[in-house]
Amino acid sequence: MPEPERKTRKDAVRNQLAVLEAADALFARSQSPEDLTMADVAAAAGVGKGTVFRAFGDRAGLLRALYEARLEPVREAVEAGPPPLGPGTPPQERVPALLDAVLCFKLDNRRLALALEASGGGAALYQAEHYERWHGLLRSVLEEIPGLTDPGFTAHALLAATRADLVERLAGQDGVPREDLRARLARYAARIVAG
Repeated sequence: MPEPERKTRKDAVRNQLAVLEAADALFARSQSPEDLTMADVAAAAGVGKGTVFRAFGDRAGLLRALYEARLEPVREAVEAGPPPLGPGTPPQERVPALLDAVLCFKLDNRRLALALEASGGGAALYQAEHYERWHGLLRSVLEEIPGLTDPGFTAHALLAATRADLVERLAGQDGVPREDLRARLARYAARIVAG
């Protein structure tokens, strides 16, 4: 007989929320998010460092949880929202809209996206749940386009244009304005899906 699921204590849920809020504020203000430690987050949340480790496992787990919390409204719009993101939109329009959503999310969350992708490093980035989700969605939309070959590779190639390190290079170092980046990505995606 399987063991019954243990309910999370109310104080544990409250502590997790406090940690996520504190981490969110720290990452938003930090010029060097890679320097933020679990101890910094625990102190800002008013909890012990052990509480943070129990709730999130490690720094990468905390980054993933924060990233997922910020990403939830975008995910909801993609799964059930109106055009151009939601289902029912022609794939030639939906692919650029999905990439735009990823790009805007990364522009709005540059430090967090950089920290998360750096903590995933190398091949691990492509096995991360958030990456797998975006890749799977893009691949399934690309599969709807007649004559498009290898939608799996195409989805990877399109997502590469939204990597946090590239977004940081273009928006941060090169100073490319947000709307210009969005327009460039839209043109690139439109060319790919047009065949």
